[in-house]
Amino acid sequence: MENRVEIKRLASALGAEVRGLDLAEVGPDEARQIEGWLREYHVVFFPDQPLTSDQHIALGEHFGELQAHPHLVNMVGEHEKILELHSGRGGVADEWHSDLSFLPEPALVSILKMVKCPEVGGDTLWANLCLAFEALSDPLRDLCEGFSALHNAEPHGRPEVMTVHPMVRVHPETGRKVLFVNEHFTRRIVELSANESALLLGYLKTWVASPRFCVRYRWEQDTVAMWDNRCTQHMVLNDFEGERVIQRVTVMGDKPQGAPPRWEPYVRPGGRSDTSRHDRMLRKYLRGVAGEN
Repeated sequence: MENRVEIKRLASALGAEVRGLDLAEVGPDEARQIEGWLREYHVVFFPDQPLTSDQHIALGEHFGELQAHPHLVNMVGEHEKILELHSGRGGVADEWHSDLSFLPEPALVSILKMVKCPEVGGDTLWANLCLAFEALSDPLRDLCEGFSALHNAEPHGRPEVMTVHPMVRVHPETGRKVLFVNEHFTRRIVELSANESALLLGYLKTWVASPRFCVRYRWEQDTVAMWDNRCTQHMVLNDFEGERVIQRVTVMGDKPQGAPPRWEPYVRPGGRSDTSRHDRMLRKYLRGVAGEN
């Protein structure tokens, strides 16, 4: 197999295109090889892979337990573990995000098949969160490692579904540190006031999307993409007309690990005010955690 597989790097930051491997025939040995590519390139593309739904699911199961989307119910036929996103029904993920980061154990790997893509536009971008962290100044890296961040499912209409993760997680396989915040699901830094959090998160969300950390991919029908959600985030360019249909299976991951916060959660001093609405979500989460312990 190694003699006929061709790998083409797509950007210096991340991304590779692989040809010569039939994903419908992947077994344990090939799955371990793909895992190696994910460690090296973070996102890998396989053109010309007309997988059936059963083959799509079987491929995902080589990498861990699959989970249906907790909030979006757009399954393909009877295949509840496949999520279909259709642009005509609002299925365009055009904000930067790591899949399901609002869960205590977010997505590990996502496997997406492009079913129908527009002739022009609808590209997807991925960002390398290891490089984004490593390129920060020493003082800012140190500061970020002392923080945690609150994520929730507000974009899905479920703001009460929330969890806290380290702002800098350690990739369990490579040991590299990852700037683990994203535009779509990260609401605030736990240890800062709402205004302070908005300033720093606003900067970091823009920083992560810097072109030098990114790869942009132009889709073709039946291309399959696989990426490691622990060290990447992605977004779709909503610049197209016509239909864009994708199908995705999600391999669930582990609890993000990082340095413990160096400060206590922010508690607003004084009485309630109009601005205290920014702190209600954090208080609700902290009360829930206290009630569980």
